[in-house]
Amino acid sequence: MRAGSEGSRQAGGQTMRMRPGSVTGFLLCGREWTDGETMEVRSPWDGGVLARVAVATRKDAREAVTHAVASLRRTRALPRWKRQEILEAIAGALTEQSERFAQLIVAEAGKPLRAARGEVARAIGVFRLAASEAVRLGGESVPLDLAEGNEGRWGLVQRFPVGPVLGITPFNFPLNLVAHKLAPAIAAGCPMVLKPAPETPLTALALGEVVLKAGWPEEALAVLTLSNADTAWLVEREERIKLVSFTGSAAVGWALKAKSSRKRVTLELGGNAALIVHGDWRDLDEAAERVVAGAFSYSGQSCISVQRVFVERPIYQSFAWKVAALAQKLVVGDPALEMTDVGPLIRLRDAERVEAWLREAEAGGAVVLEGGTREGSLMRPTVLSKTQSGMKVVDEEIFGPVVAIEPYDDFEDALARVNHSRYGLQAGLMTRDAGRILTAYRELEVGAVIVGDVPTWREDAMPYGGVKDSGLGREGVRWAMEEMTEPRLLAMTGL
Repeated sequence: MRAGSEGSRQAGGQTMRMRPGSVTGFLLCGREWTDGETMEVRSPWDGGVLARVAVATRKDAREAVTHAVASLRRTRALPRWKRQEILEAIAGALTEQSERFAQLIVAEAGKPLRAARGEVARAIGVFRLAASEAVRLGGESVPLDLAEGNEGRWGLVQRFPVGPVLGITPFNFPLNLVAHKLAPAIAAGCPMVLKPAPETPLTALALGEVVLKAGWPEEALAVLTLSNADTAWLVEREERIKLVSFTGSAAVGWALKAKSSRKRVTLELGGNAALIVHGDWRDLDEAAERVVAGAFSYSGQSCISVQRVFVERPIYQSFAWKVAALAQKLVVGDPALEMTDVGPLIRLRDAERVEAWLREAEAGGAVVLEGGTREGSLMRPTVLSKTQSGMKVVDEEIFGPVVAIEPYDDFEDALARVNHSRYGLQAGLMTRDAGRILTAYRELEVGAVIVGDVPTWREDAMPYGGVKDSGLGREGVRWAMEEMTEPRLLAMTGL
């Protein structure tokens, strides 16, 4: 552990300080380091300063990797029951502190309170799932006496941690998406250097404290508030990092992949999620409710937020107006209030961009059925029609509370329109016809086809990821553990 006199930092103690405007340190070697350059963390709701967070340097990053490498022998040797115990303790602590974490998410992410509480519950589930997977991480025996002269030979394959993992997380799920990096890393025995989003570092830092108090080795976790340039340097130059696990925008993710040299890389990137609603679906009122939830939850700031809906023409008009009527009823405002459905976007410039894309679409002939107005960082839930390819609201990931609803006449044409995107994360399908379901499963260029619900649905245990510009590899605890481990063969002969 570095002493205060060895660097430019001073240890600030073990308890993370979250008082408004106070200086919070990053975590390295189990300590909070607070002096040096700081950055402001501001509320998306009112712009107030929540805290000032010490910015980690390239030197800090190099030191974090050194400690991670040194800790690998210890984390690799942790018995499965101990990893399970640590993960269960983390889940227990999050349960006890659930309201604290929900309030942190509301404050720094601007997520409405009910949604923030839901995120905490999901993260607890992720750690519990990892606890169960930690004891199931096994191997297999392999017959090696398949050719003459190899009598008495046999093999054993076990999975071993790849080594230090660099986890890079976004702002939109500041607890649960961090859990999706940390929980499988602990279950697999991998040390982690975690770089949270600059907009939402406080939740990640608080979770880091919980993880260390649960018994995970101090040297095996660093939570560093690095600049983007120093993060890119860490990806490109630090060969001791063995896996980069990134969740964020496609542009940044693929740029990091290009810099990653021989490292393993998993990318969970953007989306332009589409839903097909066929005329045989049993409950169009429920379908409309699911579209509204999937399009406008957390102001559409999710990579699987419903952005495009294709509806069979005979039911198109009534369905579009059902969605518009429900969107009009949503409560938009202060995320700290229980009644709020839709809060602010993370930054003012993001709300301004969404508004600009809407005005551009209107100039091209799109019609606003509901919403379309902005007040500061608040964007009214917006329902569009008469959109077409070439509009940013159709072709790009809008990452805002906007959904476009369009009719189709031919099911095969609807599938082609879903595929007409550089993204391919998830797609939804509402039909009762088994033939159409199987055709969609075969033809849609996505990581998952969600039948009977919107593409925003996700179960944290499932393999989650996409194709095309939506990413590389899969998350979900067991699937992430496979990315974080590698098989090793032990070949034996008679002794």
